[in-house]
Amino acid sequence: MTGFGRAECDYDNWTWCWEIKSVNNKSLDIRVRLPSGYDRLEPKVRREAQYRFKRGSLNVALTVAQSQAVEIQNKFHINHTLLHELVETVQERGHCEKVNIEALLGVRGVVEKWEEAEDEKEKGVRIAKIIESLAKALDTLKHDRVVEGEKLAKVLQRQLQGISDCIDATEIILVRRGQDKSERLQVQLGNILKAQPPLSEERLLQELALIAVKSDITEELDRLRSHVAASKELLKECDPKGRRLDFLCQEFNREANTICSKANDTELTKHGLEMKALIEQFREQVQNVE
Repeated sequence: MTGFGRAECDYDNWTWCWEIKSVNNKSLDIRVRLPSGYDRLEPKVRREAQYRFKRGSLNVALTVAQSQAVEIQNKFHINHTLLHELVETVQERGHCEKVNIEALLGVRGVVEKWEEAEDEKEKGVRIAKIIESLAKALDTLKHDRVVEGEKLAKVLQRQLQGISDCIDATEIILVRRGQDKSERLQVQLGNILKAQPPLSEERLLQELALIAVKSDITEELDRLRSHVAASKELLKECDPKGRRLDFLCQEFNREANTICSKANDTELTKHGLEMKALIEQFREQVQNVE
């Protein structure tokens, strides 16, 4: 979700520039910085950004300048009343016959910039053009994010394939060790039958069911395969998918944790931990997805 958009334009005696920076964020956070007199543009800026983006932290900044030729034509007004009061105050306190006028002219309020009122129609045309240029900057940013997303999709596909390969390896181990599992179950059953006092038939069935559930990770592997397939389908979609992938990452972790707790086998535990590492890498990259 990182990117940069910029648009510079001019109209009549005015020039302006939009700069938009985007970084990762779980939701859409828009921060707008506008020059004085342009605050009314903020709602429009937010609407334009929300129309294009669903996630990310956006910093939007606008700078506006008038041409120097026009600025020179601006008139200055001297507040004679304030200047006279300052001169009297200096003379009374300092007993000076001469007063430094240049220093007094630097006092705030003595010299005021006088600008002619701008024609509202012309101002409206300029505002409309500023909004048009905002769309260009946002579209540039969106293009940057799309290019980044295409590269990121390949990374996520490789990570999903790694998780899928880990599931395959785990299933191979289960098949290869089926006989060992059967022998372990027989030993556990023998211990239960030797219990004193003898277990009731109902309690015996409960114990057997508990042993079977604790040792079976077939359902977890099936759900993991389902999550991998769902993630791959989401990556093919054009709509925003970041939050849905976030949810799938939680489900990935849930199944991997269950597999590690049920493994009761060094090699299975090793694959479970490897799977968790791959899922964490996938989760970190998903934070970059809109």
